[in-house]
Amino acid sequence: MSRYIGPWSKIDRRFGVVVSGKKSAGRILSRRNFPPGQHGRVKGRKRKLTEFGLRLMEKQKLKFLYGGIREKQFKRYFEEASKAKGNTGQVLIQLLERRLDNVVYRLGMASTRRQARQMVSHGHILVNGKKVDIPSYRVNVGDIIELKPTSRDVPQFRENIENIDPRSVPPWLELDKENFRGKVIDLPKDVQLEVPVNLQYIIEFYSRV
Repeated sequence: MSRYIGPWSKIDRRFGVVVSGKKSAGRILSRRNFPPGQHGRVKGRKRKLTEFGLRLMEKQKLKFLYGGIREKQFKRYFEEASKAKGNTGQVLIQLLERRLDNVVYRLGMASTRRQARQMVSHGHILVNGKKVDIPSYRVNVGDIIELKPTSRDVPQFRENIENIDPRSVPPWLELDKENFRGKVIDLPKDVQLEVPVNLQYIIEFYSRV
């Protein structure tokens, strides 16, 4: 399945929560709090989903929350998590959090995960001093992630990192705003997602397909 390239406001409206990361999305949802499309609003009531539909919805929600990961790649993450020790849902989140594009977003270098993916793909990010242009690259404890020196004068990037509140950076990451860099100091634990996601439904979805 190809990556979604349509308007993300429709994705937010489909799920009824902001998965796009856009600050303005909340205002759109408050005005249009029904699914997109000509059948999105039926007598002011939301469609009732089947048991399968509910589980599919949670899986899709998590995929889009992390920037619209392709199904094939997302399934690989799930399969790896299901084989690892510990709670499958929590391991899955840990794997997603360790993606380089997500770390760039968590450090405040990008305003959304989609922007972070673009920054990585275009070669703006260094890991331990070397350019890495693979958004799914998995970071490890001790890795240093920084904005390339020649990219630090890009207004959008500079504004992103200047406006970030260090208190919003998760405890497994360490931010050095002055030098446009961050460090992975621990593995992700007790991750607080921006929107509620039923991880058990995702586990049940893949157990049925």
